[in-house]
Amino acid sequence: MDRRRALAALGWLGGSAWLLDCKSSSQEASPDTPEGSAACAETPEETAGPYPDTMDMVANQAFYRSDVREDRNGITLTLVFTVVAADACTPISGANVEIWHCDADGVYSEYANTMNAGSTTSTFLRGVQTTDVNGQVTFTTIYPGWYQGRATHVHVQVYNGTVVKKTTQLAFPADVNELVYGGVSPYYTKGQNPTTNEADMVFGDGDTLELGTVTGSVDAGYAATLQVAVASY
Repeated sequence: MDRRRALAALGWLGGSAWLLDCKSSSQEASPDTPEGSAACAETPEETAGPYPDTMDMVANQAFYRSDVREDRNGITLTLVFTVVAADACTPISGANVEIWHCDADGVYSEYANTMNAGSTTSTFLRGVQTTDVNGQVTFTTIYPGWYQGRATHVHVQVYNGTVVKKTTQLAFPADVNELVYGGVSPYYTKGQNPTTNEADMVFGDGDTLELGTVTGSVDAGYAATLQVAVASY
């Protein structure tokens, strides 16, 4: 099944063209080269749907926050993104990075519909940070849950001011997902995610440039890092 049909099967098309952002062919490139080398493989462009920010958080300083948990419970997850220029693999300072993801039950804030049991006024697990001189931002959140049809993921957007320059997603290793959803934690009650990265409509054509490096444990919490290479900033 191609991606358009897969999205249509989940009811995500609905006339919204932004849901049809497909993966860049750069996904098939070699893995990122170290910082300071001639170039990095550009991070693939991905869809922002089906639950992108509706509140224009990147333009509101109230949402420039490192801890995005609010009232959501789950295994603590520290996210570190390093934004670099793909042409030189050098850090980009002053970029605004927005993240969002579902809670332990697979629910997103800002939305309330048949697919999502949240509310339109909620803002949990969303936020913005500005990269430092090393091109890095850090968020404190919880390990994402999952919802039907998608592998476990975090949405990421990179902005120059309020102009979006990269929309992508962070994937998680299967062995870590299995531990989190294995019943050890009281927060993840849905069991294992039946959709693997390989079967996912976003990561299925390769996740090399979007797979986070994850360390930690269920008891101590996890940390995930990812380099985001932007072609034009």
